[in-house]
Amino acid sequence: MTLKPKRVRDSQVVLSQLMQLTDANPMGYVHGGVIMRLVDEAGGIAATKHAGRPAVTVAIDSMSFYSSIHVGNLVTLKASLNYVGRTSMEVGVRVEAEDLLTGEVTHTNSAYCVYVALGDDGKPVPVPPLIAETEEEKRRMEEGRRRQERRLRERYGVE
Repeated sequence: MTLKPKRVRDSQVVLSQLMQLTDANPMGYVHGGVIMRLVDEAGGIAATKHAGRPAVTVAIDSMSFYSSIHVGNLVTLKASLNYVGRTSMEVGVRVEAEDLLTGEVTHTNSAYCVYVALGDDGKPVPVPPLIAETEEEKRRMEEGRRRQERRLRERYGVE
């Protein structure tokens, strides 16, 4: 069965959440683990939309923290597929924090997450090919392909 290719924009996700006291330490800084959970949630939704099947996390390949997030900030996560293999998908997630009083928006985090689509039996199933339409999407797809090759080399010794 041949799966119909999907465009990058078909599965993009934007999630926003106001950071509360329960998300932070006593100093008012949001815990990194809270942000990691939100990153995984946004990435998983994008992967599920692309696959049209449940998708589970295989790896969070890279998670960079550039700036702190504070209680009262509106955190917005933007998730977009970068690369698709046979059953796996790499999703890039960008995190921004907005100070609602000043309107200042800060890029606080970036992450590369890998998901696999699951069939009814809980085993990996093929996913639709990814169509990159813009030069930026093509660049991200090529970079994602190289990261996936590196992951496979590191994990399985595959060349």
